[in-house]
Amino acid sequence: MATDRREELLIHARGGNTDALITLLEEVGPEIRRRIAPKLTTELRTSLDEDDVMQVTYMEAVMRLDRFTTGGVGEFISWLTRLAQNNIIDAQRAMNAAKRPTSGNRVGTNQHEGSQSMVALVEMLGVTSSTPSMHAAAGEAAMALERALATLPIDYQKCIRMYDLQSKTAAEVAAELGRSEGAVFMLRARAHDRLREAMGSESQFFSTPGTMPPPKKP
Repeated sequence: MATDRREELLIHARGGNTDALITLLEEVGPEIRRRIAPKLTTELRTSLDEDDVMQVTYMEAVMRLDRFTTGGVGEFISWLTRLAQNNIIDAQRAMNAAKRPTSGNRVGTNQHEGSQSMVALVEMLGVTSSTPSMHAAAGEAAMALERALATLPIDYQKCIRMYDLQSKTAAEVAAELGRSEGAVFMLRARAHDRLREAMGSESQFFSTPGTMPPPKKP
């Protein structure tokens, strides 16, 4: 039976078999598409379609399968549906924010250049309670961000570099990535989530006065 086959694929996928996960995603994908279709309004469809949503959702599923800890195929489909719906919501929010000229959601190369733009991005992401530009050298912040970026999928990296650090427009990023503008905003939202996670361990280098441990005695 198809259900038994899918349950077996899910077991293998959770055991680290990437081929099984890809096959399972291909089999359940049409159901996810049907579920999210009503969420794509006429206005949204000018910048976004099911293919855009599914591509980012599949990427997230591959990266975050370890977050799916209980349940069978039915629950897996529900989990994927939530991922897809969250992608749509975040894309819509980002597109609305981008229409506001003073949204404050861009680093902006007019104010920051080079490593300073990377520090500004770290501050915008809110991954540290201290202020990197004040308490850490810009070069150190840039290196930490580079290490974190290197752990992300290539499209996530490109989206952050072009949209956030180089201040290219969504249309320009979309053209370079071969995606829609709506997909760029989805990619950026997920890229920021993954970058926050990756920077969790990196941000410890940002020193806050009074918190540095005393030097070890020789």
